[in-house]
Amino acid sequence: MGKVHYRSQLHIPGEPDVPARPCDMAGCGREGEYRAPRGRNDLRSYYWFCLDHVREYNASWNYYAGMSESEVEAAIRSDTTWQRPSWPLGSWHTSFRGRNPHIEDAFGVYREQADAARAKARQEWQKKQTAAQTEHDKALAVMQLTGEATTAAIKTRYKELVKRHHPDANGGDRASEERLKVINQAYSTLMRSNGA
Repeated sequence: MGKVHYRSQLHIPGEPDVPARPCDMAGCGREGEYRAPRGRNDLRSYYWFCLDHVREYNASWNYYAGMSESEVEAAIRSDTTWQRPSWPLGSWHTSFRGRNPHIEDAFGVYREQADAARAKARQEWQKKQTAAQTEHDKALAVMQLTGEATTAAIKTRYKELVKRHHPDANGGDRASEERLKVINQAYSTLMRSNGA
């Protein structure tokens, strides 16, 4: 859509050419063709400037002027969700299970979906726990340790196995190198599970 020219409606032949909307900058006699917001709290009312003055205004514009650091952070956080409230997933705002009195679930549709989702999440969690336990047990077997080994016992056993299976100690044997990789992985797994 093109620019609207006000001058054509107001110009009277023989009269001096007066801008339809003068520039709001004091002392400027040019036409105010470009709008700029008056302030952070009044973004829908505008100053009207000529091209040079709107460029000058925009160069000095600072939306956050006069705000503290915490107010700026709060404004940025609010803007990331378009000033709409948000809640963590799984909170009462996102669950239909009898928590919202405005939703009537006479057929139990939402309850069934929530129960199915909860059961699926529980199965996934159990799979991960089993996989982690299996990984831990395999690592114990590689390191030839039993039960809950202490960090000191794991480190001692690791040093023994590295000395025995290091390729340099075995004439550059390829099998020793592969065995050492397995030992290193097992050591990392056990140290991670011990919180070290």
